[in-house]
Amino acid sequence: MKHLEDRLERFETLTAECELIAKLATDSSKREFYLKLGEQYRQLAVDIRQAIATTAAA
Repeated sequence: MKHLEDRLERFETLTAECELIAKLATDSSKREFYLKLGEQYRQLAVDIRQAIATTAAA
């Protein structure tokens, strides 16, 4: 379970970093890239939260 929690924290951190980079980007293609990448990390965090909830319920 600790491994999943570590992964969740990492994906949340990466999401925040991508959002920050996107806000600071002056190039629109880079901005779009980091927004999409942040969304992918956000979805991974959601998936990990669900895995943690499933494991805790078992």
